[in-house]
Amino acid sequence: MGFFLETLFGGLMAGMLYALVALGFVLIYKASGVFNFAQGAMVLFAALAMARLAEWLPKWLHFDNQVLANALAIVAVAALMIGVAWAVDRLVLSRLVNQDGIALLMATLGITYFLDGLGQVVFGSDIYKIDVGLPKDPMFLFDGVFPGGVLISKEDLYAAAIAAALVVALSLFFQKTATGRALRAVADDHQAAQSIGIPLQSIWIIVWSVAGFVALVAGIVWGSKLGVQFSLSHVALKALPVVILGGLTSVPGAIVGGLLIGIGEKLSEVYLGPQLGGGIEIWFAYVLALLFLLIRPQGLFGDRIIDRV
Repeated sequence: MGFFLETLFGGLMAGMLYALVALGFVLIYKASGVFNFAQGAMVLFAALAMARLAEWLPKWLHFDNQVLANALAIVAVAALMIGVAWAVDRLVLSRLVNQDGIALLMATLGITYFLDGLGQVVFGSDIYKIDVGLPKDPMFLFDGVFPGGVLISKEDLYAAAIAAALVVALSLFFQKTATGRALRAVADDHQAAQSIGIPLQSIWIIVWSVAGFVALVAGIVWGSKLGVQFSLSHVALKALPVVILGGLTSVPGAIVGGLLIGIGEKLSEVYLGPQLGGGIEIWFAYVLALLFLLIRPQGLFGDRIIDRV
C-alpha cells in the first residue's frame, strides 16, 4: 500500500505541472480562439532566459548574491515574456484577424520554431540548470502507518504547491477582477464583447502575457527538476492530451485533466510497464486522449457543440 501511495502522490504532483502548462493553452484558446502550439516553446524560451540571466546578472552588475540574481532574473524574464506576447499579437495575430483556424494554427507553429531558434541563438544550446532554492532531499510520511513510510520528493511537493497556488490565483483573477470578467466575456462572444466597449487587441495582449507568465513558472519548475534543455519543449507538449481530456475551454478541466494524466501515467508505468514493455509513460497520455476524442470530443468539461440545421 505504501508503494502504491508513493506512485499516486508522484502522479498527482506531475499532474499539477502538466496542468500548469495546459493552462496556457486554455487561456489563449478561450480568449482568442487560437490553439497556441507555441506554448511548449514559450516554456523552453522562458526557462532558457531564466537560467542564463541568473548566471549573467551577477557578472554584469558585479555582485555575488544568487538569491538577488534569481529575483532580478524572474522580473526580467516576466517583462521579456510580456514583450514576446506584445510582439506576437502586433506582428502576427493582428494581421490574421478573421482568417481560417488552420492559418492561425500554422502561425503558432511558425512562432514555435522562431522561439526555439531565437532561444538557441541568444542563450545557447547546452544544458543549463536553474536553482531557485527548491529542496532536493526526499522526505518520509506516514512512518507509523506503513513500514518504512511513504517516500515523497520535497522538490515535487514544493513544485505542486507552486502550481496549485498559481491555479488558484488565476481562478480568482478570472472570477473577481474586471479584467478577468472582460476576458471571460471575450471568450464567450467576441462581437458582443466588442459591442460593449471591450478592446479585443488589449485583451489578447493581456491573455498572451498571462500565458507567458504561466510559461515562465512552468519553465522554472521543470527546469529545476530536469535541467534546461531543448527536450523541455517536448515535455511541455504532454499538456496536449491534458487539454483534450479536460476540454479546451475549461480552466477546471485543465486541472482535472492534468491530474488524471499524471496519475494514469505513473500507475501505468509502474504496474503495466513490466507486462507491456518499457516506454508506456511516453504514449499512455496520447492513447488516453485518443479514446476521449472518440467518446467525448469536447473533453470532460468542454462546451458541447450543437449545430442546428
